[in-house]
Amino acid sequence: MAASGPGFNVRPGGGRTRQMIRGDGHMFSSSEDNAMMKQITATHAPDGREFDVRPLLYIIEDILRRSAPTTHGTVDGDEAQAEIQDDKALHAEDDMLELLAHTINKISCEISCKCSGGGDAHLTTVALFNQLSSYSWDAKVVLALAAFAVGYGEFWLVAQLYTTNPLAKSVAIFKQLPDILERTDTLKPKYEALANLIRAMLDVTKCIIEFKELPSQYIAPDTPEMVTATAHIPTAVYWTIRSIIACASQIMGLIGMGHEYTASTTEAWELSSLAHKVNNIHNHLMNQLIRCYQHIDEKRHIEAYQTLVRLFEVPHLDNMKILKALIYAKDDQQPLFDGFTKRRENIDMLRRKNVLLLISDLDLSHGELSVLEQMYSESRLHPTRAESQYEVVWLPVVDRSTRWNEEKQRLFETLQSTMPWHSVYHPSMIDLAVIRYIKEVWHFNKKPMLVVLDPQGRVVNLNAFHMMWIWGSLAFPFTSSREEGLWKEETWRIELLADSIEPMIFHWIADGKYICLYGGEDLEWIRNFTKAASTVAKAAGIQLEMLYVGKSSPREKVRKNCDAIMAEKLSHTLGDLTLIWFFWVRLESMWHSKTQHGKTVENDPIMQEIMMMLSFDGSEQGWAVISKGPAEMAKAKGDTILKGMIDFESWKDEVPSKGFVNALNDHLQERRTPHHCNRLILPGTTGSVPERVVCAECGRAMERFVMYRCCTD
Repeated sequence: MAASGPGFNVRPGGGRTRQMIRGDGHMFSSSEDNAMMKQITATHAPDGREFDVRPLLYIIEDILRRSAPTTHGTVDGDEAQAEIQDDKALHAEDDMLELLAHTINKISCEISCKCSGGGDAHLTTVALFNQLSSYSWDAKVVLALAAFAVGYGEFWLVAQLYTTNPLAKSVAIFKQLPDILERTDTLKPKYEALANLIRAMLDVTKCIIEFKELPSQYIAPDTPEMVTATAHIPTAVYWTIRSIIACASQIMGLIGMGHEYTASTTEAWELSSLAHKVNNIHNHLMNQLIRCYQHIDEKRHIEAYQTLVRLFEVPHLDNMKILKALIYAKDDQQPLFDGFTKRRENIDMLRRKNVLLLISDLDLSHGELSVLEQMYSESRLHPTRAESQYEVVWLPVVDRSTRWNEEKQRLFETLQSTMPWHSVYHPSMIDLAVIRYIKEVWHFNKKPMLVVLDPQGRVVNLNAFHMMWIWGSLAFPFTSSREEGLWKEETWRIELLADSIEPMIFHWIADGKYICLYGGEDLEWIRNFTKAASTVAKAAGIQLEMLYVGKSSPREKVRKNCDAIMAEKLSHTLGDLTLIWFFWVRLESMWHSKTQHGKTVENDPIMQEIMMMLSFDGSEQGWAVISKGPAEMAKAKGDTILKGMIDFESWKDEVPSKGFVNALNDHLQERRTPHHCNRLILPGTTGSVPERVVCAECGRAMERFVMYRCCTD
C-alpha cells in the first residue's frame, strides 16, 4: 500500500518487514564499507545553501521526548531538560521551517513507502541520500531525522490519545493499535532497543552539528583534528540515516498487525547491534570533537594571553579594562564578593582606585591573613587619610588540572568568609590566560603576592607585601619611589626591628628602659641567659625588659618555650606564634626590599644589621640584642652573649663612663674569635636570591648552599 501522507501507513503483512530487518542487521566488511561510502559520497552535491539546523533539532528532540517507546513513557525523563527543550522548540525559526517543511514531508513519505514495500535497507538509505544530495552533511541527517520524527510522533500520538480522544480511537482501530498496546510486556525488549537506538542517533546528530558550529577563526578546515573528523562524518551520517530506516521499519511492523504480531528477539538484537555501532561512531566523533575543542582552547588561550600582554603595555584612562581582563571579561555576572557586606558586586566599584591584588592559592596561612587583615582594618579607621585609599581583591589561583571538589569548595568558602576585603566570587572566573600571565610575567609561584595597580591600572609594585609588612598602610601608594623615600628616613633602631609586635616596647622606650630581644629554641640556654641578664641588670643598676621572639617558622618547640618562660616568669614573650612569625617575616621583607634597591652589606649599614639578625636565626644557638635609645645596640649569638653576662665583673667598671650597652659591646668585641661559622637562611621564594652574599660580621663572601627545610620539631 502506497504512502498517502507524511505518516507511517498500514502494510498488508510482516514477512517482508522481517526480511528487511535481517538485511539491516548485516554489517559490511571493510572493503564493502569503502565501496558503500564511495557510493554515498557520490550522491553528495551541495548547492552552497546554508541554514541553522538547531531549531529543527529542538523540535525533533521535543517530539521524540514526548513519544513513548518504553514503559517509562519518555526517551529522556529529565524534567528540567524537558522544559528547556520546550522553550527552544517554541522559538524555532518559522521562516526556515516553512522552506523545509515540504522536503521533510517528502522524505517522510519516501521512508513510509520504502519501509511499507520492504526491500534492502542499504538501497533505501541510498535513495534518501539521492533526495538529500544538495544539502550539507549536517542538514542531511537533521532533515532525515525530522522526517522520521513526523511519522514516529504521529504513531505515538494516536497511541497515547486513543483512550480519551474519539478521533484517535477510530484511527487506532484501523491500525489495530489497542491490541499492540495491551501487550506492552511482550514488546518491552523491542521498545527499549528502539529507544536506545533513537538516543544513539540523536547523540551522533548533535555531535555532527557541533562540528559544523566550531568557530572557523580558531580552527581551520585543514587543521589535522578537523580533517580527521570531516573524513568520518559521511560514515556517521550514513549509519544514522540507516538506523532511521531500521526504526521506521520496526514501527511500520506494528501497524495493522494487531494480535497476530509476534515480537522477535532477533528484531531487538538487530536494533541493539545498530545502536552499538552508532554508539561507537559517536564515541569516536566525540574524541575528535574533544581534540578540536582543545585546539580551539589553545588558540583562544594564546589570543587572550597576548591581548592581556598588550593591554598592560598601553596607557588607559582608568583601571576598568585591566581589571575586567584580569577578573572577569563578561558582563553577565557580578564577579566580586564583598567580604564586609557578604554580597556580590560589580567590578565598577573599583574604578579609578588603587587596587591591591592578593594573589595566592588556597594554601594561604593564618599568619599572613590575620596580619594583613589587621593592617587593612586599621586603614579603614581613617577613611580621609591618603594611605587608606586602596582596595584589596583576592585572586585565588588554583590548579585547573585537578578536579574541583567539595573539599576545595569548602576551603575556598572558609578563606573567603574570613576576608574583610573583596574577592573573586569563584576561582573559575579567572581565565587560564590570566593565570598564565600571573605565573610567567608576575612570577607567581605559590608564595602569596600583593600586586599593586594604580588608578589607571598600571602595575606600580609586583609585590607590596614587603612594604606592607615593614610599614603597613604608611607605605601607600606602595611605589618604588615611596619605598626608597621611607628607607631614607630609617635608621637601625629597636623601633624598626620590633615595630608594633609588642605595644609595651614603646612604653619601655619612653621610660628610658633597656630592652633585650632574644630568641632561639634551646630552653636550657634561655633559662641560663635570662637569669644571668637579670642578675647583671640588678648589679649594673639598670631597668631591663626582656622579650622572647622565638625563631622563624615557629612551631611546637617555640610554643612550649613560650609556655615555660611564662610559667617560670623568665621574661616577656610574644605568646602568639603569629606575632613571632611576623617578627621574622618583617626582617625577611627588609632584606628583600633592600636587595631590590641594590643594597648590600658593603654599602648599607641597615642591610648589615638585617643580615646579622637573619644569620642569628639560621644558627642552632640562641641570640640576644640589647638596646637603649636610637643608637645604642649590642648583639651576639648565644654562647658569646651568655659568657659576656657571666663575665660582668671583668667589664663592670667600664659601665659608668661608656654606658652599659657600649661597655658590653666593647667586651664582646674583645672576645670575638677570628674563626667563626655563620649560617644564613634567606627567604628564597620571596624574590631572586643573589649570587654573592657577604658575611655581616667579617665581610667575607659566604659559601652558597641550597637548603630544603620542613618542620624540625
